[in-house]
Amino acid sequence: MELKRKEQPLFTSMHGKRLMTWFFIFAVFAAVPLAGFKLPKDHPVKDVFAKQNLAAWCIVPFDAKHRGPEERAKMLSDLGITKLAYDWREEHIPTFDDELHALNKYGIKLEAFWMMSGNHPEDDPYIRQIFDFIARNKVKTQIWLLMGEWEGFGDLSQHDKVEAMRKPIAYIAAKAAALDCQVALYNHGGWFGEPENQLEIINELNLENVGMVYNFHHARLHHERFSTFFPKILPHLFALNIAGLKSGVTDRFFRTGQGDVEKEMIRQVWKSKYRGTIGIINHNENEDAEKGLRDEIDGLKKILAEIGDKRALATY
Repeated sequence: MELKRKEQPLFTSMHGKRLMTWFFIFAVFAAVPLAGFKLPKDHPVKDVFAKQNLAAWCIVPFDAKHRGPEERAKMLSDLGITKLAYDWREEHIPTFDDELHALNKYGIKLEAFWMMSGNHPEDDPYIRQIFDFIARNKVKTQIWLLMGEWEGFGDLSQHDKVEAMRKPIAYIAAKAAALDCQVALYNHGGWFGEPENQLEIINELNLENVGMVYNFHHARLHHERFSTFFPKILPHLFALNIAGLKSGVTDRFFRTGQGDVEKEMIRQVWKSKYRGTIGIINHNENEDAEKGLRDEIDGLKKILAEIGDKRALATY
């Protein structure tokens, strides 16, 4: 006579009890984020205005205390700022390497490096020195590129202007790509400073490592149409520098939070899918860069409170 083992229900056997226990543990831990954390539907997962996403900009020549690399890196560390976009003058060239070493010492990332060019970048010794610095230090960074307009440029047609700018930028972009770096077109007034023109250049180039950095402080005539062009430049935006702007004032800019139009622009950025760096600036050679950055942070916090970005505020 064949004896058959009586089958037990899954959860009454020893094996089943173990399965039930593990199932219970998994269910509890899986439920924790859902039970204790809920995002607003229109709120991005990553807070673009969080403090750890801020980069200091315009604090090298724009600093009444004339800090050197070590002092500057320590100042950023004391402020809790972990990124630097490096603007420079000829006098700073000998200390390029010292700057990077000091940043590394204090855990500050070299987020971007300022570059200016005309229509023959291959003959520009300053551009050569920047690329030599990047190559020997194996730095992966963004190049914030301002293109100057040369004699006769203003007489060209729109198509020819785009083509004339495309050629030198393509040269710089190729050099940057070989070093695993990006190039961000920098608005600073003039034809090249118009976002629509930069967008035409970018589309004509069609290069993955070329985008733009948009600057509020060089956009005093843009705020009325910001909501129109911002969605168009958004897919190409690597960085965005904020400042205070006042309606009707075109000859100067203000501290973030002291204008009357930047709050709405910042709100639009917050509600968008933008995830790049946010730059805060001093841009006043007669003011202590530390004070300038503190004022910018305070102004930004004021705006974040007003627009309701509580998650970003919690990082300060």
